[in-house]
Amino acid sequence: MTTTHGKVSAAALALLLTASASALGAGSATAAGGTVQLPVLPSRLDADTACTAGSDQRATDVPWEQVSLQLGRTWEFASGAGVTVGVVDTGVSSSAPALKGRVTAVGDAGTDCVGHGTFVAGLVGAAVEDGVRFAGVAQQARILAVRGSDARGAVTAERVADGIRAAVDGGAKVVTVSAALGGDTASLRSAVALAAKKDVLVIAAAVPDTPATATSATDSPPARDYYPAADEGVLSVLDVDVDGKRPTGAYTTDSAAISAPGDGVVGIGPKKDGHYIGSGASLAAGFVAGAAALVRSVHPELTAAQTASLLRTSAYPADVPRLDPYAAVTSVLTPASAPARGDAGSPVRLPADEAAGPLRRALWPASLGLAVIIAVVWAGLVLPRGRRLGWRPSRPEDTTGAEGEGSAVPVGAGAQGTSES
Repeated sequence: MTTTHGKVSAAALALLLTASASALGAGSATAAGGTVQLPVLPSRLDADTACTAGSDQRATDVPWEQVSLQLGRTWEFASGAGVTVGVVDTGVSSSAPALKGRVTAVGDAGTDCVGHGTFVAGLVGAAVEDGVRFAGVAQQARILAVRGSDARGAVTAERVADGIRAAVDGGAKVVTVSAALGGDTASLRSAVALAAKKDVLVIAAAVPDTPATATSATDSPPARDYYPAADEGVLSVLDVDVDGKRPTGAYTTDSAAISAPGDGVVGIGPKKDGHYIGSGASLAAGFVAGAAALVRSVHPELTAAQTASLLRTSAYPADVPRLDPYAAVTSVLTPASAPARGDAGSPVRLPADEAAGPLRRALWPASLGLAVIIAVVWAGLVLPRGRRLGWRPSRPEDTTGAEGEGSAVPVGAGAQGTSES
């Protein structure tokens, strides 16, 4: 596989450094006319909190995350057309302008009181609007809205598992899961296994979103696994900031497979055409899901496992490799270098006997035919010639000479040798 990692220009690097913003702080983003204060995206709502309203503030400059991911270059080669991405979250507003006409909802998931699912769906595939340079990764992908929480954003393992199943049954080829649960369940593993069986790539936040109360690195909980991200076959995603580092006080894990922008990123809301700012691994998972849609649109021959492998192997080298959509989409795949179906950590694995089965079936007829040919040659040529020369199997008294034990010698050879001595 040949991959290309583009270099960030000096101007782009300056933009990366000046556009960085944390949702835990002022909620600012750089726009063409200066800094714009954007409202902070909530991940869930209290019982007495009103639904998230549409934002009146718009970020009109290119967000740092789009520059970091080289999306401008990537869109020359892929758009995500023909791929449906399931968003298992708080729902996705079907009336969000940047997603207009591309949202299909399961049940009542076409409404989004919290706004988090709409934000994630926008990272996956929001289209460019007039006067705004923000856009999702796969602008022509379709969004399948699936509720993985209640209307206020509270999640349970059963809701998430049901959401994954609904996304798979709804025809999604990529599914992004925002929830990161502290414990695994049989229902989650069953839902992930169903996705693997149906060749659907499940992408999930490796850790919960950063606690709003965190003030220092010492507030970070000990590293541990979260689910469904840590389940076998799921591509787990960690969030990083503009410098490629983890946010202060963030949850940690040792099992993340890939990282993506997730600290102070710009996104859409459930109403109007303004923007919010947010942070968390759930948002980073949205970027990876969009990149997976791009890959599956240009390489439809790749399985879900191969798509995950390509995203990992083309990522920028780091402690947790950083997503590089441009390298993934422009990689030159050859039969010898294409990711194998049985890659470690992939959703699809061949049992050893199944993988060897085709080879055994191919070699068996050839081996049988060769054995028949040898038998025919032996019976037709070797045995008659041996009889004419007087060959016979050795007897006990024949095995004491120089020929060695078990050898066959011509009849009369011993007498001839005696008379010559």
